[in-house]
Formats: sequence, structure tokens, C-alpha cells
Amino acid sequence: MIRRAYDWTLRTAAHPKAPHALFWVAFAESSIFPVPPDAMLIPMVLANRAKAWTYAAICTVGSVIGGIVGYAIGYFLYETLGQWVINLYGLAAQAEIYRQAYNDWGLWIILIKGLTPIPYKIVTIASGAAAFDIWVFIAASIVTRGLRFLMVAGLLYAFGDPIREFIERRLTLLTTMFVICLIGGFVVVRYLI
Repeated sequence: MIRRAYDWTLRTAAHPKAPHALFWVAFAESSIFPVPPDAMLIPMVLANRAKAWTYAAICTVGSVIGGIVGYAIGYFLYETLGQWVINLYGLAAQAEIYRQAYNDWGLWIILIKGLTPIPYKIVTIASGAAAFDIWVFIAASIVTRGLRFLMVAGLLYAFGDPIREFIERRLTLLTTMFVICLIGGFVVVRYLI
């Protein structure tokens, strides 16, 4: 079953509409959606390594624009929609800690968290809720999300064939590890940060 899903993902990644879907996944992940765009970026780059930088740029633009929406949720709607999204992921305590820390460390929080697999939506919503400078937020988001997606695309571009072979030989193990890491990211945010 996992193998069929993988093959379908690679075929879909080569579809002409795949870049549009990649944009919307990156956009939604920065404000409300739980799945990172890497789930689409990786197979898309593996399917067409020549477009690795284009796909990374699409992820960056989608993520930054989605981040602005997340910021707006935090800034304008924190007491209603913002808290609902935060509570949906069980991150209320962490969001409050982030809001308080923004006074001293806002730029560094955005830059560091934007590179990690920790859900970026918590950063975007908390940035708005803390009324962090929107222009600094946008600039930091461009840098951190751009670096994150360019690193993924660059590694796949440079080592695509060996990585693809590795993935195909160990698909079940890697899928299991991905799910564990995704859940682990939420657990870390909820209980350790």
C-alpha cells in the first residue's frame, strides 16, 4: 500500500498542476494545515531535479504568503480563530510563552523556528498576536523559509538518484520515520517547549 502511494505521489509530482498544489500546501501549512510542504517538495524534486530551485521558490513564496495570513490570524483574530488553531494542535501554553518571548527574541525565534520541522503556523500566529513588526516578520520569513526549502531542494538536486534509490529500498521504514518525526514535532512543541 505504501509503495502504491509512493508511486502515485511521484506520478502526481510530475503532473503539470503539481506546482500549484505545492504552493497551496506551503501556503496552508504556514497558517492552519498540519502537513509540511516537504511531503510534496521531495517527490516533486525527485521526479524532476531540473526544477528543484523553482519548486523551492514556490514553497518559499507560498509559505511566506501563508505566514502573512497566519500573522493576520494572530494579530486580528487571536482571541477567536488564532486560539482555536493553537488549541487544535494543543499548543496554547507554548503560544503564550512565544508571545512573551517576542519582546526580546522575536527575530531569532522566527529565524530558528522557520528552519525546523516544528509547525511554522505557531510562529506566524504568535508573531501576529505579539504584534511583532510585520516587515521584520516578512523579511525573516523569506530568509528562513527560503533557506529551509533551498536546503531540501539542493540536497535532492545534488544527491537525487542515490536518495531516490535509498527511499525506494527503504520506503516503509522511511514512511514510518516521517510519521514519527511529524508526530514528534508536535509532541516536542506541546510538552518540551
